[in-house]
Amino acid sequence: MSGILYVTGTPIGNLSDLSPRAVETLEGVDFIAAEDTRVTLKLLNHFGIKKPMVSYFEHNKRERGEIICQRIEQGENCAIVTDAGMPCISDPGEDLIKLCEERGIRTVVIPGPSAVISALAISGLETGRFTFEGFLSVNKKSRSEHLQSLKNEHRTMIFYEAPHKLPSTLRDLYSTFGDRKLSIIRELTKIHEEAIRTTTKFAAENYADGSIKGEIVLVLEGAKTDETADSYTLEEAVQIAKKLITDGQKSTEAAKQAASMTGFKKKEIYRELL
Repeated sequence: MSGILYVTGTPIGNLSDLSPRAVETLEGVDFIAAEDTRVTLKLLNHFGIKKPMVSYFEHNKRERGEIICQRIEQGENCAIVTDAGMPCISDPGEDLIKLCEERGIRTVVIPGPSAVISALAISGLETGRFTFEGFLSVNKKSRSEHLQSLKNEHRTMIFYEAPHKLPSTLRDLYSTFGDRKLSIIRELTKIHEEAIRTTTKFAAENYADGSIKGEIVLVLEGAKTDETADSYTLEEAVQIAKKLITDGQKSTEAAKQAASMTGFKKKEIYRELL
């Protein structure tokens, strides 16, 4: 009988955030797939857990993914963990989930801390609708294209950023989006946790000096409706509707959503869809 893959959230800083269910899971599985076994060993030692581990990260995920799945298929239970937070979110564990789906392996989630949700919660910005954009590319062209694609995004945007890249990112956000609300959230759940609620202009002028340290999440205000109403062509509005239909929306609902995003009338978009 095949085993189970437990997708197990771990603390993003404060070890006390590991849930009792997560502890029970890590104690009960046959082995643990860890992004960095050295980091996970510290967590296991803190809770007095002794368990075999295999490393699973970006550069060995194909080979190790096959091995992990084979062991699960032979009846072993495995917990996959990342160094901090929820595995499989902006993380190579995503590929392991797909592999499990292909092979009919059951997956169970053991929820835990998430830097994305935690930062959004204390950002002071709109939380009803948001988009997680992960890390921006270090390649200037790819980075610019990514940011330009978000200029008309109405939802709150969330980015991960490394401290050494923060200065250039703050300048890029201001040059791309103009002056908008921005929250710089750093060191979540750690002793120096801080939420800096500012604007892109102020941040580019005052925080791009490399003085902000630690793990950073950036939460950026979305575009106002009146900022983008004239920025779309009808063709672009129709393409948005088509994408929504591809994602499972009915044509009428897709046209309605595209209309609210672009400023065109629903019937104009719907007519073009037909």
